[in-house]
Amino acid sequence: MTEPDFLEDELKKKKKKKKKRKKKKLKQEVLQNSPELVQEVVRALEEDDHERIDDVVDALHSADLADLFEQLTTEDRAALVTHIGGDLDPDVLTELDEVARDHVITEMDDRHVVKAITEMETDDAIHLIEDLDEVDQRRILDALPEDDRIAVEEGLSYPEESAGRLLQKKLIAVPSLWPVGKVIDFLREEDGLPEDFYEIFVVDPLHHPIGTLRLSHLLRASRDVLVSEIMDADPKVVPVDMDQEEVAFLFRQYDLTSMGVVDQSGRLIGMITVDDVVDVMDEEVQEDILRMAGVQDTDILEGVLEASRNRITWLVVNLGTAILASLVISQFDATIQQMVALAILMPIVASLGGNAGNQAMTVAVRSLATRELTSSNAFRVVTRELSIGFLNGCALATIIGVLTALWFQNPALGGVIALAMVVNMIVAGLAGIMVPLTLEKMNIDPALASTVLVTAITDVIGFLAFLGLAALFLV
Repeated sequence: MTEPDFLEDELKKKKKKKKKRKKKKLKQEVLQNSPELVQEVVRALEEDDHERIDDVVDALHSADLADLFEQLTTEDRAALVTHIGGDLDPDVLTELDEVARDHVITEMDDRHVVKAITEMETDDAIHLIEDLDEVDQRRILDALPEDDRIAVEEGLSYPEESAGRLLQKKLIAVPSLWPVGKVIDFLREEDGLPEDFYEIFVVDPLHHPIGTLRLSHLLRASRDVLVSEIMDADPKVVPVDMDQEEVAFLFRQYDLTSMGVVDQSGRLIGMITVDDVVDVMDEEVQEDILRMAGVQDTDILEGVLEASRNRITWLVVNLGTAILASLVISQFDATIQQMVALAILMPIVASLGGNAGNQAMTVAVRSLATRELTSSNAFRVVTRELSIGFLNGCALATIIGVLTALWFQNPALGGVIALAMVVNMIVAGLAGIMVPLTLEKMNIDPALASTVLVTAITDVIGFLAFLGLAALFLV
């Protein structure tokens, strides 16, 4: 390609970008009143106003259209899918929540699903197909062109939530002995290159990665300079079976925009880009937050019975821990009968202990996820939480002790609840840090079970300390 031709192509690209910016502005205007937008689409569907539906759909970004799908009822969602048909942007499917995506794909004609998958990057196609049930998955795979089917099946063969599920097969790899000019000509003339790329991989004759080349370095170098002279000789690559959380950590640790993926023999088989890793980070954070509350990511879009079934498990576990705390209280029923004030004050001890434990637990779970808490600094962190628990316990004990003594005109009762508060706050800090650490050592997700266990420990110890001290000193 000659320089004038190249410049002409660049001008065309700039014009396209201007159109995209104009369209983006329109999208923002359309989305200013999102509830009204949904209502307008619903009315248009009811009135079969296809022109208005097209106006709205064409103006929306794929992510915004996905949000629209998720806010519609199942009937309206099905009607919108039927209206759009094969013109649905494949990017919409990748942006949809799992429950909504399954429903949309069910409503779509198989031909349209296959067409969308063939237009996707490998990682997006895998992400879409992996959530389908086995029968639908097999039917769609069999309908794909052979090259696409082989690529997707290979991706599905890797473990779930691994680097292999995130990689895209298309990448740019060149030998180290190529001059810069040849690389630039290759990029201009070669068909089938990735739509977006941030660096070029440098490989040996066996396709093992030996370096990476930034586009900025490539464009600034003279045409006769060899790739080996300007490449980074320390390429960041990951094995295909590495967990996606590990991959996300490496991207964050080294501020990467892309990373190569190698197979068991060390051959470069694909790359992972930062946009996919951002999605992984977002998913992992949301997953941890929701798991700590005993719900799932798709909870709001699930049916009543399915959502109820998903939530009831940890509620039953919580019921068991609540019964355990009640059994502790029942051992001091005679003490409570002799001093009714104990029943009034018990919730204070349990509530503050539970909140303190949850504070320490939240910090621990997040620190484990970000690698800030490891075996090397675990003892120091545990000691720190014990110190925080002691200091906060003393401060709260002083306040509640004085208030109790004045309220019930009983200094001894104030002293008992103050001492129980110190004990429970120390235990809360210890439980909040030790429970997640222990679960992590047992290869159990700390976000999944920590909340119930920490709450159970602080409730039981709080009641035991308060009522036990009351039985010992007051009755």
